[in-house]
Formats: sequence, C-alpha cells, structure tokens
Amino acid sequence: MKNTIRKSLLAVAVGAGMSSLAAQADITIGLAGPVTGPLAQYGDMQFTGAEMAIERINEQGGVNGEQLKGVKYDDACDPKQAVAVANQIVNDGVQFVVGHLCSSATQPASDIYAEEGILMITAASTSPAITEAGYETVFRTIGLDSMQGPVAGQYVAEQAKPENMAIIHDKQQYGEGIASGVRDTVEEAGVNVVLFEGITAGDKDFSSLISKLKRENVDFVYYGGYHPELGLLLRQSRELGFDAQFMGPEGVGNPDISKIAGEASEGLLVTLPQAFETDPANADLVKAFEAKNQDPSGPFVMPAYSAVYLMAEGMKETESTDPYEVADYLHENTFDTPIGEVKYDEKGDLEEFNFVVYNWHADGTKTEAN
Repeated sequence: MKNTIRKSLLAVAVGAGMSSLAAQADITIGLAGPVTGPLAQYGDMQFTGAEMAIERINEQGGVNGEQLKGVKYDDACDPKQAVAVANQIVNDGVQFVVGHLCSSATQPASDIYAEEGILMITAASTSPAITEAGYETVFRTIGLDSMQGPVAGQYVAEQAKPENMAIIHDKQQYGEGIASGVRDTVEEAGVNVVLFEGITAGDKDFSSLISKLKRENVDFVYYGGYHPELGLLLRQSRELGFDAQFMGPEGVGNPDISKIAGEASEGLLVTLPQAFETDPANADLVKAFEAKNQDPSGPFVMPAYSAVYLMAEGMKETESTDPYEVADYLHENTFDTPIGEVKYDEKGDLEEFNFVVYNWHADGTKTEAN
C-alpha cells in the first residue's frame, strides 16, 4: 500500500556552529552511496551524473529561482551504515535523495525515507523488493533484476547454449536476486544448471570453488554480485587452467575488473544499461562530461543525472518542494530524459528499461555482443 501519511519536514540544526544543510543551500539534494570501500567506483559514477545535473540546472537558473546543492553521504554500500546515513539525512532536513546504490543498502534506507516523507530516486539499485512496498516517494531510474535476469538468461539459452552451467552469487540481496532470476530463465529454457552456490563477499581464495567447477565439467559460469570477487575468480580460473565462459550483471561492469583480472577479463559477458552516451540526443551532455575529463559511459552516470532532472522538473511544474507533490507529479507524467522516455508505474518502477549484453574487454571497454 502507498504511504498516505503526509508529513511536513523541518530542517534540523546539526553540529556546533552549523545550521542545517537545508539552510546552507536553497534546495539540498542528498547524494547517498559508497564514497569509500571496494564499490566506491560505482558511487563515483552516481555522484558524477548527479553533480553534472545539478551544475547544468543551476546554470540555467535553477529551480523556481532557487539553486540546487548536492551533498554526499557515504554508506560504503553497507546496510547498517546506510541506515545511519538515512537517519542523518532526516536530521539534516534534506527532503530529496539520489541513492542509495547497492540494493542491500537502499532497502533499509528506503523504509526510513518513506516513513519520513523524503523523496528518493535510486539510480542503481535493481532489486524488485525495494519498490514492492509501494512507497509513494520511492522511485528509481534503472530497471529491475526481473528485467535484467531474463535478458541474461535468454542470451545464455539462445546464444551460448552451454552443456553444464554454474550460477554463483555473493549471498547478498542484489547478487543472489539477479542470480536467481537468471537461474529461473535458463532452467525454463532447458539449460542444465549443475551448480547454484553462494560465496561470501570479500572472499579472496576461490581455488576450492574452481576445483568444484572443474569436477562438474562446467563450461559457463554466471556470477551474481560485484566486480571485486568476480575479478579474482576470473584471474584465479585462468591461473588454475579452468576455461569457461563467464557472465555477470551491471555490478561487474567496471574498468576495475580488468585491473583485477587482467587478460582473464577479456570476453566476459556483461548485462548493462544501454549505452546512453552513444545516443545522439545526449551529444551535448556527453561533451559537457568530457570537458571536465569525466567518463559518461558508466552504467549509473546517466540514470543519476536523470534522477536529479526528474526531481527538478517535478519541483518546477508543481512550483513546490513538497516531496509528496513532486512524487505525485512524477507518477502522473511522462518525461524525456538522458535515459530515454521515463514513465512510472504505481510502485515507482520504470515501465520500460533496456538492458543489453556486452562483451567486456581487458582494456576496460565494451562492445555489444552478437
């Protein structure tokens, strides 16, 4: 059910000699995600996109005569830290949030934002559970695992056609969720899944897992999780003579996987949002990123930019910074954004979003798979 309790939030002063963040800027947008930790590279993508949107909107006069200001909050992609961050955002009087990034962090934070009447748009979290509660002020600018999983699974079944497939995940909400979606799709298509097993995020030694994959004659491995573990798994597989095709979701689509795995990352299959930076409609925006020596191609850059844009459009059109009024406007309208046409369903999910299968290369680039 939608949260129908409408609250008026007041800015709260924090810290000796400091006024609230909301008072420091006309309109503050919290940017919540990993500033530190092994997944900080993904946070950089989100911050890059959101900050560019804030800059360009301000250059065009801001929102109803007011300027936007982005303030970063570091949750390190940790659920407990995300709860602390969400509570800090509440205390700081911030009413709009782009974030969080990791689904396991976004889930508990979204509960707090919904309760406190804060509008949140995640540009990266794909777990369907985040919006299943139907919170009125929770949205995303990325597709669901239930969209991405079938894209990967169909490619495996129709193009790769493995004899013996293994599906590995990191036991976390995002990784296990996407892995389960892939499993359901490939098994329905008749693919022989000989192993569905979890590893622990942060593991460094995968020799025993690789031995098991060899014993099972696995020729295709799908990994649900993030790049640090898959990078090590790829490198160690190469070192131990295990030659199979690997595939992963957007959580592994980071140039750092090539730094970890080296040549073993060549040919990795990755599902990612379509390459928004190649859309001619985004040419001027891409030039703006490049002028600042920023990479617009990260999977969460354009979704984060679009999240800020949507918030700003909602504020402009309603002539209000009330999160509920803005949320109502987002639910009721359609928007042209750098990620294409945005239209929301009643849960705050995009009605359409395209994931594409790419071949990853050892130099950190990608090309669309055939």
